Amino acid sequence: MNYRDRIIQLKKTKNAIILAHYYQIAEIQDIADYVGDSLGLAQQASQANSDLIVFAGVHFMAETAKILSPETKVVIPDIEAGCSLADSCPPEKFSAFRNKYPDHIVISYINCSAEIKTMSDVICTSGNAKQIVESFPEDQKIIFAPDKNLGAYINNITGKNMVLWDGSCEVHDILSTEAIINLKIEHPDAKLVAHPECKAQVLELADYIGSTTAMLNFTKTDHTQKYIIATETGILHQMRKNSPKKKFIIVPTDETCSCNDCPYMKLNTMEKLNKCMEDEVPEIKLDDKTIELAKKPINKMLDISRKLNLIK
Repeated sequence: MNYRDRIIQLKKTKNAIILAHYYQIAEIQDIADYVGDSLGLAQQASQANSDLIVFAGVHFMAETAKILSPETKVVIPDIEAGCSLADSCPPEKFSAFRNKYPDHIVISYINCSAEIKTMSDVICTSGNAKQIVESFPEDQKIIFAPDKNLGAYINNITGKNMVLWDGSCEVHDILSTEAIINLKIEHPDAKLVAHPECKAQVLELADYIGSTTAMLNFTKTDHTQKYIIATETGILHQMRKNSPKKKFIIVPTDETCSCNDCPYMKLNTMEKLNKCMEDEVPEIKLDDKTIELAKKPINKMLDISRKLNLIK
């Protein structure tokens, strides 16, 4: 029996649900019960009606699932699937940083550890960051963590002056304007679609800026036939499924490949997915206090998102 058939069988026998991020390999995306970005995945985790949540993503995402469904066992194919952005915001240092601004609230991007979430007033994703920030009064002082690029982008489009923690995602921060300009010269008929975790210099060149889901929807509904994509390679699988006649070109990290893979996302494989479902390990475990404190800002995000019709 191949891994796909075995995993399908295990889903039934264990009453399991597989949640996968857009950056997972194509085989995992195709077998998942739900594929999405951080906002959609958080919503699915909060509504999960299963005995086992298998999170094909990175560690902070699986933690979020556990926070939202504490009574459900949550496992991840590879416990080493971390996140450079989450790692760029150590809890001890962030706590000291936060204490410098006692009159500021904290809006944290969901790409952070459970400990950072416990220090936050509300969580956001790239898909709702603008709306979350604008849901607070004009004079509200804000700390935005951990992604400085997303925070700078939100400051730019809202006119806010949030204090930014100095963190970034290596997958997006590494993309260069030189590589993009070369691609735009080579493909003058293509639109540049970029994730807001990219540097400001990259975003200035973009024809469209949005979360992974927003990028996917844009390329599906827009009439252009060719796109240069500034984000992680995994999103191309869904783009090609939705728009098989269109051409998608990923912005490469260097000249040796036409890819931009997140090394952590790509740690998950079909073999590891199968094994973690069989053995129900590695399991995500969080203490009750962490879950209680981290759940409040996540639920606040979901409540604001529902009120603004961003999710149902």
